[in-house]
Amino acid sequence: MDLHAHIASTVEPFVERGDPPGAAWLVARGEDVAVGAHGTHGPGDGTRIRPDSLFRISSVTKPIVAVAAWTLLDDGTLDLDAPVERWLPELADRRVMRDPSGPLDDTVPARRAITVGDVLELRLGIGLDFSGPFPGPVLSELGRLGLQAGPPAPQTNPAPDVWMQTVGSVPLSYQPGERWLYHTGSEVLGVLVARAAGSPLPEVLAERVLDPLGMTSTGFGVRAGQSGRLGPHWLPSDGGPTLTAYDPAEGQWSQPPAFPNAGDGLVSTVDDLYAFARMLRAGGVSDDGTRVVSEKVLAEATRPRVGPLDNGTSSWGLGLGVKTATQPDGRQAGSYGWDGGLGSTLWIDPAAGLVGILLANQMWSSPQPSAVFDAFWRAACSEGAGDPAVTGP
Repeated sequence: MDLHAHIASTVEPFVERGDPPGAAWLVARGEDVAVGAHGTHGPGDGTRIRPDSLFRISSVTKPIVAVAAWTLLDDGTLDLDAPVERWLPELADRRVMRDPSGPLDDTVPARRAITVGDVLELRLGIGLDFSGPFPGPVLSELGRLGLQAGPPAPQTNPAPDVWMQTVGSVPLSYQPGERWLYHTGSEVLGVLVARAAGSPLPEVLAERVLDPLGMTSTGFGVRAGQSGRLGPHWLPSDGGPTLTAYDPAEGQWSQPPAFPNAGDGLVSTVDDLYAFARMLRAGGVSDDGTRVVSEKVLAEATRPRVGPLDNGTSSWGLGLGVKTATQPDGRQAGSYGWDGGLGSTLWIDPAAGLVGILLANQMWSSPQPSAVFDAFWRAACSEGAGDPAVTGP
């Protein structure tokens, strides 16, 4: 079975049963590339999903914005050891909770300043602790103060300066550098990149990443003239006869947000994400030979720097995940990328020359990927024809 048929026969049975209603995918093994799409925008909408359909990529946003930060490391604008208070004075003179689950006013001084490296490594001291109760005292307080603390909702947060002032008004949960905490650091990174570069984040991202790579369908909201390519997004199926919409086609991503969220705010396509992945797989160089990021920074960014995470099989680099052991689904140690809980995955295995991308229009029901994602990766990483045990629900 060829690569295209192998991947299609894996994903399409899940879509046929409506879990998810639609998906697009791309798998590249060296120069062998399989691209496909199946399903529709959802119940009551017969619009077919195509490879150029737009998807809300949620946390796959993180590596894309991280690359913009890497370019600032390359040109000397940022330095991993530099205190971020130079650009983010709201994070100067931090107080740290004595007990991360205790009262917010029981604090001690931070032992040191938060650095650029802390932000990229998600060790600045604030964020989602997967080992503790959600959302915890600090994130609960940020939610009370008006910052979005749940699934992606781009229109809910205030403009970056107000957002940053609010984050600066709460203590850290942990000392800088002490613990990996998810997500909030990526949001902070977006503000840091914009202020360090001296332009709004969408402009910096376009200039340094999107435009050089020809990613014409990627942005914080749907670009002019592309609205018909984004359909509704759906909550996980509960096995019942109907699906519940999470976001309509003309919803949260239909217009630019006040706060361009570097943690989960982008829409994109499989083709755009493949252009991004090809650049990384090629050592930081685009198809036309433009160097986007240096080999030195790329190597530093994609090595294990934090962890172990995920039961000792994963780590975190500078803004993206890194596998440290071969996964049950076949992804090898050294692979890097990330997943998005709205239904997206992008990983690169540089040793095998493998790129895998799957975008779906249905949210996961838990932090663990839904079944189609596990089956997709087993198929993408396997060499032979599809195994019936993993090619369908």
